[in-house]
Amino acid sequence: DPTRETIYERLSSHYVWRSRWYNVRQDALRAPTGDEFTYTVIEKPDAVWIVPVTAAGELVLIRQYRYAVGEWCLEVPAGNIEAGCDAKAMAARELREEIGGTAEQIIPVTEFYTMNGIGSELARVYLALGTTLGAPQRELTELIELTCVPVADALRMAREGAIKDGPSALAILLSEPHLRDQFTDQMP
Repeated sequence: DPTRETIYERLSSHYVWRSRWYNVRQDALRAPTGDEFTYTVIEKPDAVWIVPVTAAGELVLIRQYRYAVGEWCLEVPAGNIEAGCDAKAMAARELREEIGGTAEQIIPVTEFYTMNGIGSELARVYLALGTTLGAPQRELTELIELTCVPVADALRMAREGAIKDGPSALAILLSEPHLRDQFTDQMP
């Protein structure tokens, strides 16, 4: 990407591994000091994290089994942005696929890098207000149960570490100003 600043000279680059979800690339670099080293990068498409809230003020969390950590984790719906897809449209699609949800309003909240020390993924956070639930269309790898909690409880859970998926917890916390605007009567 020509808009990105770099202070290292790339001497060579090759892929160690590729998959449909992410790639692992190794670059031989030269620092401004003249020292040379290898840097491994996980190339991952940008992704959306959606904070779905019902009209009644319940935040819809998914409890999903994550093989890599061997635990059921609380999360918000999320997914990679497919090439050529608009991020907001992808947020609506992930909401439908993972929780069968449709929203009256999908509001962009912010963006952040999920793993900037080793990877390129940019998280785009959306708040889905007036979410109604329906029949999901999940992938084989998605073992998901839904749990709905009051917005104030979800914020507390994110703050106290009950939501261990970092991007999900951060997405909820970064949505707090919007949630306070919408649900002032339910917030402490």
